[in-house]
Formats: sequence, C-alpha cells, structure tokens
Amino acid sequence: MAYKALYRTYRPQTFEEVAGQEHIVRTLKNALATGKIAHAYLFAGPRGTGKTTMAKLFAKALNCEHGIGCQCNECKNCVAITEGSHPDVLELDAASNNGVDEIRELIDKVKYGTILGKYKVYIIDEVHMLSTGAFNALLKTLEEPPEHVIFILATTEPHKILPTILSRCQRYDFNKVSEQDIKDRIRKILEIENVEYNEEAINLIVSLADGGMRDALSILEKVLAFSGDKLNVNDVLEIFALESKEEKIKLINSIVNHDMSDVLKRLNNYVSKGTDIKRLTEDLLLILKDIVIYSSSYNPEYLEALKEEEAQELIKIISNNQAIEMIDILMNTVKDYKNVTSINPIFEITLIKLTSLEQNVVKPVQKEEVKTVEPVKKVIEPIKEAKEVKIEDKPLEPVKEIVEEKKEEPISYESNISIVDKVIFLKDSEKEDSFEIDDNLMVNVMVASKKETKAELIDGWKNIKKFATHPLIGKAATLLIDGRPLVASNKIVILEYAMNKLVDKVNDKNMQAELQTVLYQVFHKQLFVYAVSRNKSVDLQSLYMNLLQIGKLPKAKDVILEFEGE
Repeated sequence: MAYKALYRTYRPQTFEEVAGQEHIVRTLKNALATGKIAHAYLFAGPRGTGKTTMAKLFAKALNCEHGIGCQCNECKNCVAITEGSHPDVLELDAASNNGVDEIRELIDKVKYGTILGKYKVYIIDEVHMLSTGAFNALLKTLEEPPEHVIFILATTEPHKILPTILSRCQRYDFNKVSEQDIKDRIRKILEIENVEYNEEAINLIVSLADGGMRDALSILEKVLAFSGDKLNVNDVLEIFALESKEEKIKLINSIVNHDMSDVLKRLNNYVSKGTDIKRLTEDLLLILKDIVIYSSSYNPEYLEALKEEEAQELIKIISNNQAIEMIDILMNTVKDYKNVTSINPIFEITLIKLTSLEQNVVKPVQKEEVKTVEPVKKVIEPIKEAKEVKIEDKPLEPVKEIVEEKKEEPISYESNISIVDKVIFLKDSEKEDSFEIDDNLMVNVMVASKKETKAELIDGWKNIKKFATHPLIGKAATLLIDGRPLVASNKIVILEYAMNKLVDKVNDKNMQAELQTVLYQVFHKQLFVYAVSRNKSVDLQSLYMNLLQIGKLPKAKDVILEFEGE
C-alpha cells in the first residue's frame, strides 16, 4: 500500500476526534439531532484548521446507515466517504475548476437522485477562487437546491466571496487550533508511531505551526524523516534554520554588556548558516516580553519562552525600562522587514542600536525590596543639566497654608511664581482629598494656555509609557497615559479622560507628587496636573467659545486668577 502522509493517516473519523472547533462540532451535532439541516454551509477559517475534514464528517453523519448523526465507520457509506469513493459525496477544487462550464456541469447533475446515501453532498474547496460568472451560475441552485442536495463551501478568504453567495449560506468560522490541542494530538501520534520525543521539540513544532493542525503534522513528518525514530529539538532547529533558546539568551547577554564584537560575530554566524532572521527577531521579542512580565509579577505561569530560573537571571541584568525600549526597537524592525527586499542589513542595524543602548539607572526591584516605599520625590533624581528647580528641593506645601498665606494677593499668569509650589487657585471639592477648579477659573486657565506647550506634551506623551512598569511611580504613569492633554501652560496641564473614575484618581491630592515626578522625568517641567471628564471638556470648550463670540473672553495679558481657600 502506498505511503500516506501523517495528516491523512490520522485525519479525524468522528466529531469526537476533532481537535478544537468545539463550537462548530456542537452546533452541527445539535442540528443533526433536531433535523434542522440547512441546504448550504460556508466553512471559513485559516488553512489546516479542519474545514474539509469537518465537511466530510458532516457528510458521513448525514449518510451513515445507522441513522442521521451517526459515524460508525463500518457501514459501506462511512467506509466509502473515508476512502473518498462515495458517489453521492463529491469534492470539487475551485482553484482548478473555477470556470462557468465546470459549475454548469455540476448543476446539471444536482437534479439526479442519490445512489447509495440519503443526501448528495457537494464540497467545494477554496470556493473564493470561482470566477464571477461561475458564482452567478451557482446562485439559483444554491438558493433552492433539491431536498436531497447539500452544498458545503470551504474557504480561507471569505471576504472574496460575493455577498449574494454569503447570504444564502449558514456560515461557520473556524479558529486556529489551540497550542494545547496540537500538543495533545502530536503526543498521541508519536505514541502510536512508537517514537521517542522531548517536550521542547514538540513546543517548537507547535510554535512553527501557528495554529494549523495540518501544518503541525507536516512539520512533524518532515522532522521524523530526518531524525528517524527519535524526535529532538536540535533536529527541528537544524531543519528549519532556527537558533536555540540558549543562543538567543547569549545574544541578549552580549547586547546588554555592549559587546559589539561578539554580537557581530554571532550575526555573521546566523547569516552563514541561513538562520531565519524574521523568526529570530520574533523569538527575541518573546524573551524580552517574558522579562518585562516576570520582573513585574514574579509569576512563572505567565512565562511563554523562558523558564523561571532563566527569567530570574535575565532580570538581574536587564531593567524593565531597558527591556521595553528594546521591544520598541524590535517592533519597528519587524515593520521595516515588510518594506525591504533583504532583511539582513535591517537586522544588523537593529543589533547595533540595541548594543549601543545605555543601561537604565533604575534597577529592577527584587521581591524583598517591595516592603517599604520611599517618598516619590526621592525616587528619581532630576537630570543635572535641567534648569528647573529640583522636586526634592521644593516639595509641595499643604494647600490650606498656601491659600491663607497669599489670600490678599491674586496671582497673575505673568508672574514668575511657580504654580507647582503655589497651588493657590484651587479649592477643595466635596471630597476632602481632591482638588477642584470651577468653570470661571478654568476659562482663565484656558485663556492663559499656550499651544506650543500643549503640542510639546502631545508629541512626547508616548514616552510616559517607559515608566508604566516602575514599581513606585508606575501607577501615576499609567494614569497619565490614559489621559489626553487638553490645555497646558508652563505651569499647569489639564488632562481629558473618558472615564470619571480616572478623573477622580488624578485629582486626588495624594497622587499629585507622583504625577509631577513622572512629567518632570519626561518633559523636565514642573507641571501641576488636573483632570476633567470628556463631557466636562465639551462643556468648558462650549463656554469658552460662547464667551469668545460675545466678546466677554478676557485677554491673556489681563488674566488674574481668583481663588478660594478652604
């Protein structure tokens, strides 16, 4: 007997053997059990996810001699469908039979009755390849076929099918098969084939398959043809021009240690071996992602590419911020790959960039260090060259005392007094620990704002994410990222938020120092931070425009901020 490929040898013969696609199996079984069988089905999804297999299983369940819904695999109908020789189950490849003549020939045969089974099932694979004329020829028959005829259309690109065809079919979307389902299937096949294996090799095959069961079995078959009766990870790496995890970790170590000579030596080795550079780039991203996750959570359950001991060693030399910066560079590299004919020079430039990165001064916090938290003002030293007053030198004074001290002298925006130090125009809200600015004072702030300052903040706002994973000011950075600068001057920034609960968090007095610390590190400006909701923002802008139209809007040079104390 001729050799059969693994994916054909171990093709599921019943609904229960199908890996994944539980939602489709359940729906079809229920339809068979209740007799609610449609006249046309569309199976859509990625390649190798079981569309054609499901179509044949459905045809088997319709024609089994033991009754609708059964798949005994023993009666002549089931055996004939399994062997592909059943006269009532016809499979058409639309990629090679996509013309009007082929479809008209098919339509002519539809009117004839069945020979062996109860239903005549037409399976049209890659149906999106049919020409427009062929689709139109199929329309009428697809809409009202004889009672004994069922059409099953399969495609990887449903968007290419005419809407008039789609509307006549009951559509089922196939998902990529989960990694666990593929692993279980591969293990079962290896045990049946009596092949020794290790888990790392299986994991690598699953990663290469990218959710396709057929691809996974084809890869497995190729590796077994190379290695014989034993499956090991080195054979998989050699066949598919991949690098081992140990090699990737060594490359990352050389990058972090700024060992340019070793990095370039490894690059030359990759090129000479024909290593899959795109895959290597993606694997480096996975490792760096694991570093960020583990250094923040210390939970090994979230690790995908690394073992816990490997992650523990890497976070000793790579901080969160540095890993995030490396991820940004590699993500841009992946985008650049799409625009060039040769990716090797792009990868070389990327490695040079990564190796030239300066190490972050903020070291990852170990578990035992997260017991006590120092005041935020001492977390990060301001840059030496900055001319602004250091945050630790001039801490925020209590609002109440400042208001009482300066109550008689309204402060103009033209003055040189820092609003960060003199929060005099704020009054307490109903919440004891929150700030609030009334509408009139907000209009004055909007008048005194500067477009260039707002533009500068918007341009650099994405840089705040570098501090999102910091153990002490990460919460404040995350709050800022979710906001959008509405108005800003050299002393204050008003942020707009979609959610009211975020507004409340920003306006909490206890968050002010942390928020200012983050902005100082990114923009080197001491800015008081205040937040408004999106609805409030619309109301304020309407008020501003109304005052402008009737000529009652104050001029910036004349604005003097009035305030209330507690």
